[in-house]
Amino acid sequence: MQDQSARARKNLKYLTLLAREYPNIAAASSEIINLQAILKLPKGTEHFMSDLHGEAEAFTHIVNNASGVIKEKVDRVLGPGVPDQERAEFATLIYYPAQKLDELKERQTDLNAWYRQTLYRLIDVCRVVSSKHTRSFVRKRLPKNYAYILDELLHAHFEDHDKEFYYGQILSSIIDVGRADDFIEAMCVLIKNLAVFKLHIVGDIFDRGPRPDQIMEQLLNHHSVDIQWGNHDVVWMGAAAGSPICIATVLRTSLAYNNLEALEDGYGINLRPLALFAESEYRDCDMHHFYPRTDEARGPYHRSELIRTARMHKAIAIIMFKLECQVIDRNPDFELEGRDFLRRIDYREGTVEVEGKRYPLRDDDFPTVNPADPARLTRQEQEVMEALQRSFMESERLQRHVRFLFSKGGVYHIENGNLLFHGAVPLTDSGSFAVETFEQHGYAGRALMDYCDERARRGYFAPEGSAERQSGEDFLWYLWCGKLSPLYGRDKMTTFERLFVEDPDTHTETKNPYYRHVNDSKMARAILAEFGLDQTHSHIVNGHVPVRAAKGETPVKGEGRLIVIDGGFCRAYHEKTGIAGYTLVYNSRGMSLRQHQPFESAEKAIRENLDIVSTVDVFETCEKRTLVGDTDNGRRLAADIEDLKLLVQAYQMGLVKEKT
Repeated sequence: MQDQSARARKNLKYLTLLAREYPNIAAASSEIINLQAILKLPKGTEHFMSDLHGEAEAFTHIVNNASGVIKEKVDRVLGPGVPDQERAEFATLIYYPAQKLDELKERQTDLNAWYRQTLYRLIDVCRVVSSKHTRSFVRKRLPKNYAYILDELLHAHFEDHDKEFYYGQILSSIIDVGRADDFIEAMCVLIKNLAVFKLHIVGDIFDRGPRPDQIMEQLLNHHSVDIQWGNHDVVWMGAAAGSPICIATVLRTSLAYNNLEALEDGYGINLRPLALFAESEYRDCDMHHFYPRTDEARGPYHRSELIRTARMHKAIAIIMFKLECQVIDRNPDFELEGRDFLRRIDYREGTVEVEGKRYPLRDDDFPTVNPADPARLTRQEQEVMEALQRSFMESERLQRHVRFLFSKGGVYHIENGNLLFHGAVPLTDSGSFAVETFEQHGYAGRALMDYCDERARRGYFAPEGSAERQSGEDFLWYLWCGKLSPLYGRDKMTTFERLFVEDPDTHTETKNPYYRHVNDSKMARAILAEFGLDQTHSHIVNGHVPVRAAKGETPVKGEGRLIVIDGGFCRAYHEKTGIAGYTLVYNSRGMSLRQHQPFESAEKAIRENLDIVSTVDVFETCEKRTLVGDTDNGRRLAADIEDLKLLVQAYQMGLVKEKT
């Protein structure tokens, strides 16, 4: 008791602040009871996804169907007595209510009867998905316009009411006043929100897919999400900060994949200055190696458009290689000597030096390069980059998305015994943590990851024009392609070689030894220990490297300590992996991987009630059900309970005065 008294006196300033929220013993005690009840509930369901690569339609569908969880709930609630087609139709309504409602209504001979049946079914599904949450948790997620009605419908006790009569009266009122459509949409959104407690995105939202901006918009509106940056994400973050090298890199990648929708339609980036410059300076160049990759599903393509895109691609590629030389000059600690290729070209002989060996160039037409000073931008190139820089920095939507990436994201994340990062913890060949020296200090393991996170933030938040801002912007580019970047995980990025050198030996990008060593459970456990995690029950969750499921490769490695969840979400990887992505599901009963088959289109899914086919592999089952009290959040709640108990004691001792 004396110890408690001493603690209360020591923390009196904090307890006085806490008393503003809980002004008397009754309020504090009530909250203690609520929190203790929460600790006994099953833990919420966590979903982990990675390497979305701009595939907005497929991502939207998987979020809408909660990786197949919602269809399972629908089948459970409706039961085998309802035909398969009708259950599929009802599930599609939950996924896409705004798009599906009109079609379903047109087919009804008795619309009011259909409304009543649909609302009954939605309430029953909603009751099932809300069953593991507290009433207060559910209330916070109820749509404001229908919060009271939904609270009543979800939590009514039918020993006191006749269910049919009680529901019937409320639902009749909703239908009579013409609010049935709106109410159905609200319930569908609520079901999707309650099905998944937390969403983890393990990197690479951006890249070759058509609409990463639409994915970002969805994540902004998600009730609970965190993001571990991928190398494709940080280069966009650098572009939003105004980094010329990151802007050029983002544009080159987008043009290489003929992906201009996100730039022009999504973010309002004005590409006209680049297009005019390319038309002027590269009109007579051979564009053979710069034609963009195309996707039949997004065609057809006009030849004139492809030629225009190819010219822009080559123009921005040359600007990018010039800017790379400048960044390498400014940052000797990046250790990228030899990657300044425009300086290693013999312009008369048409050859280039790559790692000490000379190779013929397959394209030696460089109309804007001065061999005497190859890294210098021409006046026209400088003007193009200044216009693009303004466009990126003035895009309100892009800035909003990137601020979200900084606020909800980081290089790594630890939650509930899981260590999440996109790429790698750099290792040496012998399996020790690789040491990299930046700003006269050596970093390895967790310290390297922490340093990368801190310096990346400088690139966006340090004052414009400051040395810290320049250093941070350059580092965002290093994270994109640097040899010890935890987000990249390879020794080099061979963009120049792939464009200009025929010999395929120069195209090789060697993976960091991490990818070899981490398959050994001993190394996986050592990494978990480096981050302060239990070596027996914790997991590393990784993305970045596609799992070749078609060749029998398994995503669970290192005796279960490592889970790789890049299953080829991007359409371009479907042939390589044989599937279309994974979702890792961690709920109160254990861990499972849901392996997804390719998704055709949202239009077809809505019209034909098609769902993504997912197979489930339960690879780890809990001996006893995991409760909220066993989670990180549970430990925080337990600490809150102790604080509230201390506040009650302070009230009882008269150290803090109660208010009514």
